[in-house]
Amino acid sequence: MNLTSIPALQDNYIWTLTDDDGKCLIVDPGEAQPVLEKMAANGWQPVAILLTHHHNDHTGGVKALCEQFPQLEVFGPEETASKGAKTRVREGDRVEVMGLSFEVIATPGHTLGHISYYSAPYLFCGDTLFSGGCGRLFEGTAEQMYHSFQKLNQLPGKTLVCCAHEYTLSNLKFAAAILPHDPQITAEYQKIKDLRAENGISLPTKLAHERSINLFLRTQDPDLQRALSVNSPAEPVWQTFAVLREKKDAF
Repeated sequence: MNLTSIPALQDNYIWTLTDDDGKCLIVDPGEAQPVLEKMAANGWQPVAILLTHHHNDHTGGVKALCEQFPQLEVFGPEETASKGAKTRVREGDRVEVMGLSFEVIATPGHTLGHISYYSAPYLFCGDTLFSGGCGRLFEGTAEQMYHSFQKLNQLPGKTLVCCAHEYTLSNLKFAAAILPHDPQITAEYQKIKDLRAENGISLPTKLAHERSINLFLRTQDPDLQRALSVNSPAEPVWQTFAVLREKKDAF
């Protein structure tokens, strides 16, 4: 399989997987035109669309793509029914497409019905887990997002995290402000600053790497808890995550 990220809108990535025959799987097409241009340039034939949640910057291109390719399968959570999902899927379901079997993982937090798709090594996690950060809590709670992160963190370290936005630099700027003396975060922040200065793409990232530089995966870290003043054993396990998300919202 060949993994490609197609830039769209302001900072979205539309992910595609293609096989050697040119069959194509599309993830969260926020707009159709960049996908149509890429397919035309490479002779790809779309087979299916995977949707992670209902926001327009992830679903806006579904209608136009389906109009041009009426046989296109469209999978998504119940909340995407009005956005073009033909087959609704939920936690525990499997999506079989192009010889791949994707596990559907419920990852609420950003939206209540948000899901992620995993078929080793690919994780399409929409607006849940970002490189260096996590999605905003538009509908769900910090506790829900914390548990979504715990689910994803159970996947193998070599998992390729294919998230939907180029937020890595801003996430690492925040992380460096919280833990300014952390050598891994400091080094990664400089690396991504240089990469983005050249308009480079910071994704996908590996889950093992995220475990070292993503503060939202390090909520048990004593240094982080001290920095946030949330190290009381009486507090719930997700409280560090909640405080961290609040600080990121205000950053």
